[in-house]
Amino acid sequence: MGGAAPMSNPAESLAEDIAAARRSGDPQRLLAALPYAAFLGAQAQLVEGQLRLTLPFRQELVGNVFLPAIHGGALASLAELAAIATLLWQQESFVLPKTVTTTVDFGRSAGPKTTLAQGRVGRLGRRIATVAVSLWQDSAARPVASAQTHFLLG
Repeated sequence: MGGAAPMSNPAESLAEDIAAARRSGDPQRLLAALPYAAFLGAQAQLVEGQLRLTLPFRQELVGNVFLPAIHGGALASLAELAAIATLLWQQESFVLPKTVTTTVDFGRSAGPKTTLAQGRVGRLGRRIATVAVSLWQDSAARPVASAQTHFLLG
């Protein structure tokens, strides 16, 4: 009698996806391994060797219809996703980091347009990592928000 097919190990699958993305130099493959990135509609590219995420505008992202402005939760999600993707892209580990805290500072309303996010690893220790993220729409010099995320590694 046929038994059930063996279930794949999600951690192994993620590690394989991360390794394939790094080998190919295609950060979009990295995002494809993170289901929440697809839910948000985020896209990834390398710009001057740095990972950059793009959140194309969709009407479903609007939180304040009177301005209109993108919901702060969508921006915070993009910031945390950018921090995770930056860390996965740069570190040697293939294990998804565990978020300890994410602090988001909103600087101005994010209007109904594409939002960009770019992270920078500030500290990468054996157990803890810190990633700072800037989010902007028209100019990186005029961020709509900034975030800092602390991760537990391994």
